[in-house]
Amino acid sequence: MELSIRRATENDLKAITELEKECFPYDPWSYESFYNEIVENEDKTIYLAAEGDNKLCGYMGIWEILDEGHITNVAVAPSCRRNHIGEALIEEILRITTEDGIKRWTLEVRVDNEPAIRLYEKMGFGKAGVRRKYYAYDGTDALIMWKGCEE
Repeated sequence: MELSIRRATENDLKAITELEKECFPYDPWSYESFYNEIVENEDKTIYLAAEGDNKLCGYMGIWEILDEGHITNVAVAPSCRRNHIGEALIEEILRITTEDGIKRWTLEVRVDNEPAIRLYEKMGFGKAGVRRKYYAYDGTDALIMWKGCEE
């Protein structure tokens, strides 16, 4: 599969919302939430779309807050996983945000999502703490991870 990564636009909203429901069926973000992120707050957020075989394979979002980036979403379609799409999205968002002056990045991930945790560790994120009962629908804790806090 030939992969291309680009900035997400309003035209991607339907596909992103559908992929969100597929990847996170118990607590998906709404179309309106993504509209707000991608269209209304484009000066404070960056969303990337990964396409392969003329379809959305994944997406990723980040908030830029001063010199920090807060990763909000990373999703890869189940049929496209194990093709390094998540890694490619993270590499690209780190490149873009570094150019924007971001020096450290953070995210939350379910404590039971071992594949995602391994990916984030591979990308240089380290475990920094736990947010208890972070995921409202089932009370699962979130692992807080940071990259770039070595200074």
